[in-house]
Amino acid sequence: MDMNQYLEIFIEESKEHLENMNQSLLELENNHEETSLVHEIFRIAHTLKGMSATMGFNKVANLTHEMENVLQSLRSNEIELSENIVDVLFECLDMLEGYINHIINSGEEGNLESDYLVKKLNQILQGEEEDKNDIKKEMLNVPEKNHEDIHIEVEEFSKNVAVKAAAEGYKCYRMQVDLNPNCMLKSARAFIIFNTLEKDCEILKSNPPVEDIEDEKFDAGFELIIISKSDGETIRKKIMNISEVEKVLIEEIQISELRIQTQDEEIVEEKTENNKKEENDEKVSSKSKKPRLGKTVRVDIDRLDNLMNLVSELIITRSRLEDIDDSGKKHNMNEAIEYLGRITTSLHDAVMKVRMVPIERVFNRFPRMVRDLSKELGKEISLVMLGEETEVDRTVIDEIGDPLIHLIRNSIDHGVEDPETRKKHGKQEIGTVKLIAYPDGNSVVIEVEDDGQGINIEKVKAKAIKNGLITEEQSEMMDEKEAVNLLFKSGFSTADKISDVSGRGVGLDVVKTKIEALGGLVEVKTSKSGSTFTIRLPLTLAIIQALLVNVGLEKYAIPLNSIKEIVTIDSKTIRKVQEQEVVLYRNTTLPIMRMDKILQVNAGTEKEEDLIVVVVKKGDKTAGFVVDNLIGQQEIVIKSLGKYLLGIKAIAGATILGNGQVALIVDINSLF
Repeated sequence: MDMNQYLEIFIEESKEHLENMNQSLLELENNHEETSLVHEIFRIAHTLKGMSATMGFNKVANLTHEMENVLQSLRSNEIELSENIVDVLFECLDMLEGYINHIINSGEEGNLESDYLVKKLNQILQGEEEDKNDIKKEMLNVPEKNHEDIHIEVEEFSKNVAVKAAAEGYKCYRMQVDLNPNCMLKSARAFIIFNTLEKDCEILKSNPPVEDIEDEKFDAGFELIIISKSDGETIRKKIMNISEVEKVLIEEIQISELRIQTQDEEIVEEKTENNKKEENDEKVSSKSKKPRLGKTVRVDIDRLDNLMNLVSELIITRSRLEDIDDSGKKHNMNEAIEYLGRITTSLHDAVMKVRMVPIERVFNRFPRMVRDLSKELGKEISLVMLGEETEVDRTVIDEIGDPLIHLIRNSIDHGVEDPETRKKHGKQEIGTVKLIAYPDGNSVVIEVEDDGQGINIEKVKAKAIKNGLITEEQSEMMDEKEAVNLLFKSGFSTADKISDVSGRGVGLDVVKTKIEALGGLVEVKTSKSGSTFTIRLPLTLAIIQALLVNVGLEKYAIPLNSIKEIVTIDSKTIRKVQEQEVVLYRNTTLPIMRMDKILQVNAGTEKEEDLIVVVVKKGDKTAGFVVDNLIGQQEIVIKSLGKYLLGIKAIAGATILGNGQVALIVDINSLF
């Protein structure tokens, strides 16, 4: 039976069950006496076991079965709930999430092994203390390989490099690097590993290839063939110091083990594999093929009913327009067109609501993360979440998770002090991190607020000078806001030492890039009593209100939510300050930018008279963009420019106008 048709349902339901298990475990950790939570976790494990066994995912089924045994003993009071048991159950939850993620990516459970977790669960049942050292040895135990008949295939160039290097005293190593299964931005971690290795080593081969690693097309680990004069243990320790690296295995290999793979061999191997595939085609489970999974949204039936009603109204209006003959019943035609306009607006709103998802889906992952981080850093943290019911476009939901993870980790690590320091400053020992979401006009605002020590502006400036980002003269002229914005520079970190949580400068620059790619912006407010990071995002990324303008003979669209006002300025009042055109407007200096020069459009003759200026804003910054003519406000559908035109400065996309012409959408954020 083809199980692929049920795979999407299995994944959706499994993710929902794991979210509920996570929530129940967090509550159980704070209230050991609440037996109903143990019953709830047992029910979830039992359901997951049945579902996964039906689908043929035996690793998930086996692990949930072992969890059931422990949970049943807790239910019948045969064993007493302890902190160690809760920790082991959390580890099991992480493993189950790892399996589900593998299933999403490939249709299979992957190579993650849960034997050590099964051993821990059995020790709990037998009332034994877990021997962490034994388990760790077991995890890292790698059977000795018989080096006879081992062939590692590399390109001819790599083999020649290795032979020459060996003559000069270099050693050749095979290296396996495993990242944390829950690691965010795996390709960024891999990039740091490659950079670290390249200081002392030469990388001959990577499996999977470097291109796949850059595109994050790999599981939790990858294999490398390297040459170096350094000792293998020294290299291993350097890589283990990188955060999110879980395990590094390194072994010295002989140059004789490297074999050049010829083109003929590749063809023969390919044919052999094809023959085997044909022979075993019937035996291969359909689940081994990578599933085609679509992104799904759960929709309230009332919203679908409303959508259906509007579509039926649309059909009626079409019939009405068809019945109007050419005899000149203009009044009837105008009425029908007005009615059609009202329906299409309502239809747009209805479709928008169908795409909207509560932000609670993102927020639910953070209590567990805060719990783990507070344990790791020895801090007591209380996470307060408000406005989880705020609805956001489905595409925004998919992208906003990673930036929020970075901001919360940043607040806990850099912002909130340890209990002793808080006590000295007269604060409560338990630090508070608030996660707040609320709608604001056509935007959604998400705030990450902490009651920590705030951002040390002088420390930020000193680190920026040390890193060569600014000079001492520039730092003296900087105000507080400009100094805080240095935090968003690539590779910038104020951490004194590198830890698993932070210190590598991978974080706030990623946040800013991701948010701006979504058409949003990030603002920071800080004081000695804490910091607040504010993210402002558009409600939807599909349809927006825009102002159409002429620049030369071309038409451009400027998103309406970026526009502050439209003014006329006398060109004679424009002055130049440090090669930048500015004008004094309402007692403030307004930078003037010529759209024809930015967009490289031939504007024709220079204008001597009054200029039409569209004043736009980004956070607390404003600028005036000079355009030739205003066409008017219009609702536009954003269309992507495609992969060949990605990354063009000043252009965010395109839209098709009513007359079939294409108008480019100006990316205001990139012009500041």
